Amino acid sequence: MTTPTFRGIVPPILTPLTPDGEVDTASLERLTRHLVAAGVHGVFVLGSTGEVAYLTDAQREQVVRTVVRAVDGRVPVMAGAIDLTTARVAGQARALAAAGADAVVATVPVYAINDYPEIERHLRTVAAAVDVPLFAYDVPVRVRTKLPVDLLVRLGREGVLAGVKDSSGDDVAFRRLVLANAAAGSPLALFTGHELVVDGMLLLGADGVVPGLANVDAAAYVRLWDLAQAGKWEDARDEQDRIAALFEIVFQAAGRSGDAAGVGAFKVAVQRQGLIDTDTLAYPLEALDGEVAGRIEQITRAAGLLGD
Repeated sequence: MTTPTFRGIVPPILTPLTPDGEVDTASLERLTRHLVAAGVHGVFVLGSTGEVAYLTDAQREQVVRTVVRAVDGRVPVMAGAIDLTTARVAGQARALAAAGADAVVATVPVYAINDYPEIERHLRTVAAAVDVPLFAYDVPVRVRTKLPVDLLVRLGREGVLAGVKDSSGDDVAFRRLVLANAAAGSPLALFTGHELVVDGMLLLGADGVVPGLANVDAAAYVRLWDLAQAGKWEDARDEQDRIAALFEIVFQAAGRSGDAAGVGAFKVAVQRQGLIDTDTLAYPLEALDGEVAGRIEQITRAAGLLGD
């Protein structure tokens, strides 16, 4: 068995739901196959875009098994282990690996309040619980804690961490991480969760990108990646500008929660493309509709994703 390579465009895949809130496995398979056909280099399940916090343990396992089956070994599957304490995150990680995930992406605990030595022990414990690579999921908006550069690089050098998914939005810290990682011999694969400055992140040395908007237009991100790899930075900037125009869909639902406005917009745009059956959001979120959904559809159409 070959060791997966973690790099490139890795969409954090949506979790399509039926109107009664169950995982729509047929839509999930269809969306997964579409992303792989568009040329993505991996998929990430059970992240914020996948509404992981709203899913039961059984649903999480169902999502992983469904995506692994649809991918059929063509690209690696990364899966998020997000829970309250170290023991629960480690348990999630073991379940994800058993379900076929090629790598686990773990946050620090999301309820327990831990200091940095405790967080280091947490990451070491989760890594020891699985026999697949572990990525640290740096998402302080969700867990209150920003992971320090020196901690991440040290755990990378020691082989505890294979990489980092940086969703902090802290570009200064990410650049410091890229530089420190390079100085240490690049033990970590570094992914940014950015949507709108992917060209800049690739220019400064990111190994990959995990953009939620890739659910809506994976091909654009793949084009952007290819242009960056070819050193065609002006063309990459133009592609990024086109992506930025499409990203306006997430700003249409004023006054709604971040989960509803962002994931809800992605689901409307993806449903209108016929890639999932409904734009249902996990309870208690309500799907975007009416004028808001109409504006999202117009922006998606203007991007050339809905035909004439």
